[in-house]
Amino acid sequence: MQRRVPGTSCMRRNITLRNIVENFQSTHPEQEESGVFCTHCIHTPVPAVKSCLLCEASLCDNHLRVHSKSPEHVLCDPTTSLKDRKCSIHKKILEYYCIEDSTCICVSCRLDGEHRGHQVETLEEASEMKKKKLRNVLQKLMTEREKMEKRVQSLQECRRKVQGKADDETKRVTALFRDLRRRLEDLEKRVLRDISGWAERVSCPMLDYIRDLEIKKEELSRKMRDIEELCNMTDPLTVLQESGHR
Repeated sequence: MQRRVPGTSCMRRNITLRNIVENFQSTHPEQEESGVFCTHCIHTPVPAVKSCLLCEASLCDNHLRVHSKSPEHVLCDPTTSLKDRKCSIHKKILEYYCIEDSTCICVSCRLDGEHRGHQVETLEEASEMKKKKLRNVLQKLMTEREKMEKRVQSLQECRRKVQGKADDETKRVTALFRDLRRRLEDLEKRVLRDISGWAERVSCPMLDYIRDLEIKKEELSRKMRDIEELCNMTDPLTVLQESGHR
């Protein structure tokens, strides 16, 4: 067993604390993703959980506990654009919405400024009214989209039917022309065979006749040679005797 050194404390891992920290980090990922850190935590950056519009400061959990709870300290989600939530003229928090001018105003704009006497609403009321209008628009868009989806489905079904009919017709026409080509090929073979037979029937007698004529032509040529030989002889007795023998 390892002996403990006198005057020192044994450092053990605090499993419970580690689990708490890991659970906090897993349940607050938006704090890390927002990139907004507590204004008062100077030495170590700590993710902010809220921003105060009046103080123009972002607060972590610890500083939020000690922050003023008075109504003028308006809290919102962590943001770096706190100045955009204040009136550019009076430097006060934007609390109202001027319906006539369609703009956000502060209490001074409403009471003493150019929006005095105008019809105004709180930001919450104006926001809910706008959300209501947007929901109506959203509902109309959803209805329109559903109609389009049904129309698309109907057209796709019609297209599938047309394509199916086209495929059937393609198969039918392909089979028809295949059969026609086969019939034409058979007809071509039969016609060529008939032509060949006719040519053979006609040419065979001609061939025999040609052979006979060739034989007769050869006989005539032989006789012509004999006669020419007799004509070229100078001895009358030979001519007469030869002529009698031929």
